Amino acid sequence: MGAVVLEVEAMFYERAGDSRVRCKLCPWNCLLEDGKRGICGGRENRRGVLYAINYGKITALAIDPIEKKPLFHFYPGSPILSISTFGCNFQCPWCQNWHISRASLEESVYDEVEPQRVVEYAKRYGVPFIAYTYNEPLVWYEYVYDVSKLARREGMKNVLVTNGFVEEEPLEELLPYVNAANVDVKAFREEVYRKYIKGKLAPVLQNVETMHEKGVHVETTYLVIPGINDDLSEIRKFCRWVLDALGPDVPVHFSRFFPHYKMSHLPPTPLELLIKAREIAMEEGLRYVYVGNVPGHEGENTHCPSCKRPVIKRVGFEITEWRLSDENRCEFCGERVAITGERWRGGGGRWLWF
Repeated sequence: MGAVVLEVEAMFYERAGDSRVRCKLCPWNCLLEDGKRGICGGRENRRGVLYAINYGKITALAIDPIEKKPLFHFYPGSPILSISTFGCNFQCPWCQNWHISRASLEESVYDEVEPQRVVEYAKRYGVPFIAYTYNEPLVWYEYVYDVSKLARREGMKNVLVTNGFVEEEPLEELLPYVNAANVDVKAFREEVYRKYIKGKLAPVLQNVETMHEKGVHVETTYLVIPGINDDLSEIRKFCRWVLDALGPDVPVHFSRFFPHYKMSHLPPTPLELLIKAREIAMEEGLRYVYVGNVPGHEGENTHCPSCKRPVIKRVGFEITEWRLSDENRCEFCGERVAITGERWRGGGGRWLWF
């Protein structure tokens, strides 16, 4: 991209006197002296003006299957253009993408890409959706906002893969351009968020509810980490919240933890624990509950909520069997399965890593 410099004034901040600014993007509300950056690393105060220094800086760009987000009930089988930048407003010690989420501007390897070019990439390769993913997309707010508006004009759909930690005003301004989101609920106790994540749970739950209320297709992921958030009573409380706040048809993904980053000393999540978490969720009345990071397990399949037979079989991110009619009804009993959109039947084969 050469010497292009794509930096814009940040949205959602206020001046606080003496060249200080207060960022209003996420609940941290960072108060920044001149020359300082926020917790997320993507916003910098320059003489009393807050800049989005991550604007246009893409650290990864790939075409993924939509199931990788994971989204199992949103246009299954579709390819999706995934993009990321650097930085995050959480500090999860188990982060799989720590090399970009914990990196600073100076440490990052990136290309500068204008918003229109992202949309052109997607159009060129026949990809109908764009995912803002890998690191926390909401700290990339201005760029996500601009790209998503352009994508919407071209008939594309936008997907957030997010920790959900954002203030109400910016979230509500972005949501008209967002079609789907997978939100990581990293635990169901505030003390876990405070101790390990350096975050807060309550705003995340409220934002998930807001997304759902605004008509965004929502799925949730709960990474089950041994000794940290694996208490079965905590998992049951999480499931009851999903049922009460979001309803029985919102998919839940219980994902298997593997030793990583600062948590390399922990063992992988026992498979029996994931199975038990799934059983608890179904006992509580959730209809679509999945086991993640266990390729080939029966918990990757979608079952009809009425006759209980598998109607979508998967291995990893690949659909291997489809037993739904054009109206997403079970071929065995006719029950409608809660899927947004139809199965992808595009050309395929042009999936490309840039």
